[in-house]
Amino acid sequence: MSAAARTASVPERRAARPEQVYQKLRDLIVRGQLAPGSRVVETDVAARLSVSRTPVRAALQRLQQEGFIVDSPALQQSRPTVAPLTKEDARELFHIVGEIEGLAARWAAGLPAAERGRLAEELAAVNDQFRRTADAKHPNHNRLWELDEKFHRCYVEAAAGPRLLGLHGAVKPQAERYERLYVSLLTREITTSVAEHGAIVRAIRAGNVDAAQFAVVTNWRNAAERLGHVIDNVGERGRW
Repeated sequence: MSAAARTASVPERRAARPEQVYQKLRDLIVRGQLAPGSRVVETDVAARLSVSRTPVRAALQRLQQEGFIVDSPALQQSRPTVAPLTKEDARELFHIVGEIEGLAARWAAGLPAAERGRLAEELAAVNDQFRRTADAKHPNHNRLWELDEKFHRCYVEAAAGPRLLGLHGAVKPQAERYERLYVSLLTREITTSVAEHGAIVRAIRAGNVDAAQFAVVTNWRNAAERLGHVIDNVGERGRW
């Protein structure tokens, strides 16, 4: 590297904000590019992201508070590692997401008739794409995840307030780790998911707030059970 390049890199490293580093590091974990159970070394992360260690340290602390990173219990010295993917953790996360999104669906069903009607049409269209993608001879697993994510995001963003959105934004990416990794093994269950989505659409269209909330909670709790069976078959990832 030339002297000029080294000089130019210093301001860039100093300019990085903890929030930017946090987002990049969280994306690497959520997308599986930092594997469950792998050690997270501060200097390695700083080099990988071309930033100084200070924002990395702050980002790692935040990720640990949120459960993306944990300390290895087998070592006396602190050794941050990417949180493993376990059946118990998945169940807790999916149930929490279900409660949060259930509230959003309840409020979505309470929107004015014209507004919830448009929302129901959008949800039905996304769910139909979800079904047709699953029915393909060789389903695109990334597309399946994207459509499922889009379906749930539609009613959450339509009705959730800033506090609920904040809670959702903190917890949902942790559940996303499981969805992304195991989606290819859950394809045969898509028909059930489509039917559960249909119940959500009907409840929102009818303005039945109790039914909308119940349908979303049921969808996520059933998803936890379906995922639990898959994890039983293929094993947990990153367990010490």
